[in-house]
Amino acid sequence: MPSRASKPRTETRNKDQAMEIEGTTFGTITIDGKTYEHDVIIRLSGEVVKRKKKLSKKYYGTSHVVSKDEAKFIFERGCEQLILGSGQEGNVQLSPEAEAYFAKKGCKVLLQPTPKAIRAFNRSRAKKAGLFHVTC
Repeated sequence: MPSRASKPRTETRNKDQAMEIEGTTFGTITIDGKTYEHDVIIRLSGEVVKRKKKLSKKYYGTSHVVSKDEAKFIFERGCEQLILGSGQEGNVQLSPEAEAYFAKKGCKVLLQPTPKAIRAFNRSRAKKAGLFHVTC
């Protein structure tokens, strides 16, 4: 009888396999050898998805403020920490509503310029998600 463990692999990884963010330049981020030319969210599973900036732009006219709607898209049950790379120059911030949403969910947010946030993400052993803004 075939085992269920023989399913094809996707971008997710097992719990013991560390994901590595190798680096960032203005407009890019490199994760596990793949370079992305857009903002990314790293899910608890390790899946990398494109950030949905429009969830914040519709309220603030910019993606430099994370809205509560975007916070809801980012958060997953079980997430203890969100590491938010605020851009090369640190221009992204949480809206008060997004900040309150993460606090209510018990998810600590570490907001740092993207190069510094990458180092924090790679070192963190928490159940974490990441949002990385790759430009300003």
